[in-house]
Amino acid sequence: MNSSQSNSLKKLSQRELDEAVAKHKKFSLSQNGGQRAILKFVDISGLSLRGVDLSQSDFTGSNLTNTDLSDGIFISCCFFACDLRDANLENANFKRADFRGAYVAGANLSGADLDSADLREGKIMNQDSDGSLNNRVRRGVDSNNSFNAIFTGAKLSETNLSGVKAVSADFSDADMTGVSLHEANLTGVTFEGANLTNADLSGSDLTNANLQDTVMRGTVLKSVEMRGAKMDSMSGEEKAGETLEQRGEDLEKLLKDHKNWVGSAGKKGTQMNLSGIDLRDIENLRLYPLTAIKAIGANFVEQDLRKVSLQSATLDESSFRDCKMMGADLRGSSIQNAIFNRADLSQAKLSGLKFDSPDGAGVRIQRANLSGSKFRYADLRDCNLRDSILMGCDFTGAKFKGCDLRKADLTGAILDKTDLSDAHTEGAILD
Repeated sequence: MNSSQSNSLKKLSQRELDEAVAKHKKFSLSQNGGQRAILKFVDISGLSLRGVDLSQSDFTGSNLTNTDLSDGIFISCCFFACDLRDANLENANFKRADFRGAYVAGANLSGADLDSADLREGKIMNQDSDGSLNNRVRRGVDSNNSFNAIFTGAKLSETNLSGVKAVSADFSDADMTGVSLHEANLTGVTFEGANLTNADLSGSDLTNANLQDTVMRGTVLKSVEMRGAKMDSMSGEEKAGETLEQRGEDLEKLLKDHKNWVGSAGKKGTQMNLSGIDLRDIENLRLYPLTAIKAIGANFVEQDLRKVSLQSATLDESSFRDCKMMGADLRGSSIQNAIFNRADLSQAKLSGLKFDSPDGAGVRIQRANLSGSKFRYADLRDCNLRDSILMGCDFTGAKFKGCDLRKADLTGAILDKTDLSDAHTEGAILD
């Protein structure tokens, strides 16, 4: 749906939408005045359908971006070629719903039920003035997959997708932790970069599927058909790195030596080095004093790092995918070529650290360097990135509302499907 086509849709008010819901309820109860909800080719973006029952209604071709459908019942509904980007679909019932060709990037489907839903390709045709038919192209979609069902960056944790027909659907960078894909048709599906931790794909058809760079810890692949599937570079156990126990290291001793090292400005103790270590199972890691540690190529995937102290640390090439990092302090750190896909960095501190010059003549700023890092579909709302080096970073689908990017260097950064309108960008280098 390009911008002109989006603007051509009739915009409904919340009152008009509520009236359609009320008539649909009467229809489902066979009462006088009832009417099935036919909401085709309308704009209901940003409105609320929370908790309603609109089973068997029709939303074909409509704009539902940022619409709230959470806790609703939409059994056998038609969302054919709909725009559902960033919509809230939490805990809703979409059994046997038609999502063919739907654009669901960045939406929250946590706990939703899509049992036997149809996620195959689907397209809508436009008729020109001369009577000829042309494909309607959706805004923000690559022409190569403009008719596929797209769930890139969506939150699908604990969602039921058993028995879905999802041929050629795109789930790249989606959070699919604990999802049920039992007996699903996933032929040609793209899972690249997705988190499939504890997902159940047993009995599914993954012929020609793309599973590159996926997180597959505890993933069930029993009786799966995988002819032609791409599985190199998967982040399974073999790619996770050694644990401290396997390396013969004691965390308490490392912390004690590191504390002495920091307190003596490097004259005593030893800097803690967690490079290449799998840190996923260390409990309460965020409570440890981690200022100025070295952890190159470490695995922090899915760790709870809320308000962690990681100032002046060296964290290059580490993975923070799906981490909770709200309020984390990483000021002045080097975090080059790291991965923060889907991480929650809201209110995190990634700005420079200020130091007094040795001669007392002024203040020196040690900038946070995140160049080359990936923040695909990360939450950076109200994050402080002032003065940071963000050259070549990938911010596809990231949330920037209220983010402080003043004087940050974003030369060569990828800002596809991002909105900087609410971010503070004074003095920033935006290439």
